[in-house]
Amino acid sequence: MAINDPLGDLLTRIRNAQMRRKDKVSSPGSKLRANVLDVLKDEGYIRGYSTTDFGDGRTEFEIELKYFDGQPAIKEIERVSRPGRRVYADVASVPRVANGLGVIIVSTSKGVMADHVAREKNVGGELLCRVF
Repeated sequence: MAINDPLGDLLTRIRNAQMRRKDKVSSPGSKLRANVLDVLKDEGYIRGYSTTDFGDGRTEFEIELKYFDGQPAIKEIERVSRPGRRVYADVASVPRVANGLGVIIVSTSKGVMADHVAREKNVGGELLCRVF
């Protein structure tokens, strides 16, 4: 089955697993997904993830979800830039989520990073998703 929006698929898997209070969720692997998962881990939204290599070029991520007092660490996670409508922003116009409590994951020329890191490095780029 072909997936038109791999990152949107990853976010939906995380959202659905947290609604069902699952400890782990699996997702097909890719470099973009790995970079987004690294940012989510660095920001403390997930416990971590492990990679399984099947040997024929396919990989899969096993994502460990994080909960606090029975509630998911991620309250909201949504795609900003979609395949049909890409959203770009320069460093001055990267929006803040919940007055700095949440993050926007940005794909820049220097890699995938959280919005506050992009501001520190003075780079803009494609706004991938919003997490709170």
